[in-house]
Amino acid sequence: MFEKILIANRGEIALRIQRACRELGIKTVAVHSEADSEAKYVKLADESVCIGPAAAGQSYLNIPAIISAAEVTDAEAIHPGYGFLAENADFAERVERSGFIFIGPRPDTIRLMGDKVSAKNAMKKAGLPVVPGVDGALPEDPKEVVKIARSIGYPVVIKSAGGGGGRGMRVVHTEAALPAAVHVTRSEAQAAFGNPSVYVEKFLENPRHIEIQVLADKHRNAVYLGDRDCSMQRRHQKIIEEAPAPLVDSRGRLRISERCAEACRRIGYQGAGTFEFLYEGGEFYFIEMNTRLQVEHPVTEMVAGIDIVQMQIRIATGERLPFKQRDIALRGHAIECRINAEAPYSFTPSPGRITSLHMPGGPGIRVDSHAYNGYFVPPHYDSLIGKIIAYGDTREQAIARMTIALSETVIEGIETNIALHRELLRDAAFLRGGTSIHYLAQKLAKLAKSEM
Repeated sequence: MFEKILIANRGEIALRIQRACRELGIKTVAVHSEADSEAKYVKLADESVCIGPAAAGQSYLNIPAIISAAEVTDAEAIHPGYGFLAENADFAERVERSGFIFIGPRPDTIRLMGDKVSAKNAMKKAGLPVVPGVDGALPEDPKEVVKIARSIGYPVVIKSAGGGGGRGMRVVHTEAALPAAVHVTRSEAQAAFGNPSVYVEKFLENPRHIEIQVLADKHRNAVYLGDRDCSMQRRHQKIIEEAPAPLVDSRGRLRISERCAEACRRIGYQGAGTFEFLYEGGEFYFIEMNTRLQVEHPVTEMVAGIDIVQMQIRIATGERLPFKQRDIALRGHAIECRINAEAPYSFTPSPGRITSLHMPGGPGIRVDSHAYNGYFVPPHYDSLIGKIIAYGDTREQAIARMTIALSETVIEGIETNIALHRELLRDAAFLRGGTSIHYLAQKLAKLAKSEM
């Protein structure tokens, strides 16, 4: 087991990783920007190193500074968390070349799955169904692009090959709009990901977003820990997640989960990973694989009874998975609400100082948050300040417990999206389960129209 791990991240995930390390008896190094010097996880770490000013490009994305921090503190391994450098193959490679262990997949695997075209082709070979589309990047010739789109049938979606997190994609409903959409998406892809390649897929009208959590060790053992429904999202940013996904055919769920584990064995995957699918008409369509820890990993931990972060660390040391697929028993239901520092309906960021804070408790309630009374939410990063997770024997009990938890939560001094969560938890369609990825946007549009 490692003696010391550097956590190359911030916010609630830095604290989450730190807690997993402390339980394993591992010392932690917190790297932080000047804006995060008073953060809870910085104070709780065994050591801390300031790696730059507030801007992420000069701190949390500053690879030389992070490597230097690992060197001066004698850390043995680096955990990237999610976001920032978590899926940066060059960073993983630099970590390994510098003599440290990267807690995640190998750089070549991150590179393979980070390019959406190569990932799609690799998963097709592994037997996973994919959204109808082309196998490679779109050609430069506009006439050829039109032919390809016609062969798929409108509407189509143009996606960045190097994109992720919902960025670098554009839906096209008509042929007339195609050239401009391709041009703009290419420009955005180059600016955001340094890769102008784009590809095209059929745009599914009302799919759900369902993902499969996997764990795989360095000895080609792989298991799946069930699925999650992450369909309640706005502009591809998830707001509520739950496990297991409601209203999914059990036979189809088992078949796709087994294929995900087999795909891990085929590509030699190691660590925690998530296969993301669109689900429509009882069919799964692979869209991408996240080669890192997910924000929503706690709902899977609650139903599987497995600490995913600790498993990442154990796998990185070379340990074999301590269980087989038959040993994993999924029980109950869990729901997660992402608490963001933003206006609940306009989603305008709301940085500032928290003047009063009370987080909920009670049976089945878990809170993952780095916020505290008096904490200043900086304007430089993602607005996520915490997650409330509710577990119950049934989905209905989990929803009831979450409803109570939200009613107990007090965060003053800044705006949060708690009012939106309360609204969604009493929404008839959500209570039935199985809403599409477009549901929240449509609901918000209706609310805005009714207020005009």
